[in-house]
Amino acid sequence: MKIRNRRLLAAAGWAGTRAARLLFRTLRFEYKPLGPPCNPAALPPGARRIYCIWHENLLLPTLYFGRADIAVLVSKHADGQLLGSLVRSLGMGMVHGSTNRGGVEAVRQLIGDNVPWRHLAVTPDGPRGPRRVVQPGIVYVASRTGMEIVPVGVGYRRPWRTGSWDWFAVPRPFSVARCVTADPVAVPAGVKAADLEPYRLRVQAEMDRLNALAEAWADTGRLDPPEPPALRLAS
Repeated sequence: MKIRNRRLLAAAGWAGTRAARLLFRTLRFEYKPLGPPCNPAALPPGARRIYCIWHENLLLPTLYFGRADIAVLVSKHADGQLLGSLVRSLGMGMVHGSTNRGGVEAVRQLIGDNVPWRHLAVTPDGPRGPRRVVQPGIVYVASRTGMEIVPVGVGYRRPWRTGSWDWFAVPRPFSVARCVTADPVAVPAGVKAADLEPYRLRVQAEMDRLNALAEAWADTGRLDPPEPPALRLAS
């Protein structure tokens, strides 16, 4: 059910942000880049990235990496309303679109010369799943905008999980939280829709690998990353 009262949405976003920030302060959090540093605060001025995060894990990266020059891809579905209120409360931008509908709306809002943001955060399995399956829209957006994709792995030690389709993860207070990134995935400009699949598979493989690493790191306290799998891509 959609919430049409804007004041109610704003209040929900404000309350959710305050609660999330209080929770974040209790966590034993660590971020490790397994490739070049991908924190948006450390990137050169001309760099633009698409941060790829599973829907269930969006909370922690937005709190840690969130900045005014990052927009979050938010669907127009009812679930997106609450997410949008949280995003606004964090001071981030919003781009309306969906990764399972080609990302056309997102592209239109990203390629303008006067857009106020440099980076985009995307949940490639949202807004309705399947859980942890990359949809082709994120690859389409990367191809049309020239922005490289940064797969983000997130792990918690014994988090709470909701009964939603994505098993949304909420870390326990004072628990361990870990985050890893690797080399960004570049998609050539103008790739046809029929040729997106090899790049989608590469993003999928990196998301699977990095989230497994982050989860194992949170559980065991050890991070021993293997080499990423070699994937041949169409030229």
